[in-house]
Amino acid sequence: MSAGIGGRAAIVGLGQTELSKAAGRSETQLAAEAIRAALADAGLAPADVDGLVSYTIDPVEETELARAIGFRELAWSSRVPYGGGGSQGVLLHAAAATASGAATTVVAYRACKSRSGNRFGRAQVGTQAGTSHAGTTASQWCTPYGLLTPASWMSLNATRYLHTFGLTNADFGRAVVQLRQYAATNPDAHFAGRPITLADHQASRWIAEPSIRLFDCCQETDGAVALVITDRPRAASFAAPVGIAAASGAAVGGEEVATNHYRPDLAVMDSAVALGRRLFGSTGIARADIDVAMIYDAFTPVLFMQLEGLGFCGPGEAAGFVADGHLGPTGSLPTNPNGGLIGEGYIHGLNLTSEAVRQLRGVAANQIGRPQRVLVSAGRTGVVLERW
Repeated sequence: MSAGIGGRAAIVGLGQTELSKAAGRSETQLAAEAIRAALADAGLAPADVDGLVSYTIDPVEETELARAIGFRELAWSSRVPYGGGGSQGVLLHAAAATASGAATTVVAYRACKSRSGNRFGRAQVGTQAGTSHAGTTASQWCTPYGLLTPASWMSLNATRYLHTFGLTNADFGRAVVQLRQYAATNPDAHFAGRPITLADHQASRWIAEPSIRLFDCCQETDGAVALVITDRPRAASFAAPVGIAAASGAAVGGEEVATNHYRPDLAVMDSAVALGRRLFGSTGIARADIDVAMIYDAFTPVLFMQLEGLGFCGPGEAAGFVADGHLGPTGSLPTNPNGGLIGEGYIHGLNLTSEAVRQLRGVAANQIGRPQRVLVSAGRTGVVLERW
C-alpha cells in the first residue's frame, strides 16, 4: 500500500522513443532505445541496474533485453498483469523493490507496436500470451455476441453511463476537443498541429453506437517508454529526481481484463473509487493538492468515469466539469496536457507517466506553471508524483 512507500522512492531517469505508426524495428529494439535513453538521462550505466519491471502483456523477453542492454546482475524482476489499467503498477513494483532494499536501481519499461504489429483495436481471437486479450475467461461469453474489441467491451459500460446520467456522446466530445487542443501544440503528438471542433468529433464515424466514436479512441502506436527508479537517499544525488509520493493498486472483485461487466453498477468505475480512497486516504495528500492530472484515456468514457470515481466531481458531473473548462491549462485540474492517449499516442498509459515527469521537471511542451504534485491514474493503479 502507498502509505509505506510514499516518499521513499523517486524517478531519476526518463527515456522515450518517437511515437509512430511504423517504427520499423522490433519491440526489443524499441525497449532498448528507451532504456538507454533513460539511463543516459540519469547518468547511469547498465551495470548500475539491478531491477527490471514490465507487464505480462509486453512481448520483450527479459533475457534478450538484458543481453541487448548489457545488464550484469538483476536482483529484482517482476511483471504487472496486462497493460492499460495496470500501467502505473510498474511504479508500485519498482518503488516497493527500492524502498525495501530488494534492489537499488530499477528500470520500468513498456514497448509495443500497436499499429504496425499486434493492433489492440482489431478483433483477434487467439490465446497467445501478449498478443490479445482473447482467450480469457470473460471472452468466451463475450466473443460469440460480437464483443471482439476493447471499444466494444467498454461500450457496455459507456452506454449504461450515458443512460444513467442523461448524457450523449457529444458530452464526451467536449473532452476530446480539449485533448486535441493540447496535442496540437505538442510536437511529439500524433495529432500535432491538428485541433478539432465538437462538430468534427460528432462527424467521426461510430465505433460502438451510441457511446463511442472514432475520435473517442486512443491512438494505436509504436514506441517505448522507460523510467529509472531508485530510493530516496540515492535519488538526492541526481540532477532532476521526481518523487513517488504515493502509489497503489485497486483491482476489485468481479473485474475482467479490460471490463467491469460484473460489477453492481456499470456506470461507476469501482476500481477508481477504491484507488482514490487509497491515494487520498492515509497518504496525507488531498485532491486539492493535485496540480495536474494524467488520466488514462483509452476511450473518452474511461476519462469521465475516473474523474468521478477518483472524487474530483460527483457521479454524473464529469460532463459539466469538462464543459466548464476544468481540464484546460487554466482550469482547476489541467488534465493530459500532452494530449493524452487520444491525442499524443498510446504506450499502454506509460507515456502519461513520461508527461508527469516532464511537467514536474518544468520541461513539458505544454507546461502547466510549476506543478508540485501530479496524479497519474489508470483506474486500477495510480501514483502521485511530486517535485523534490
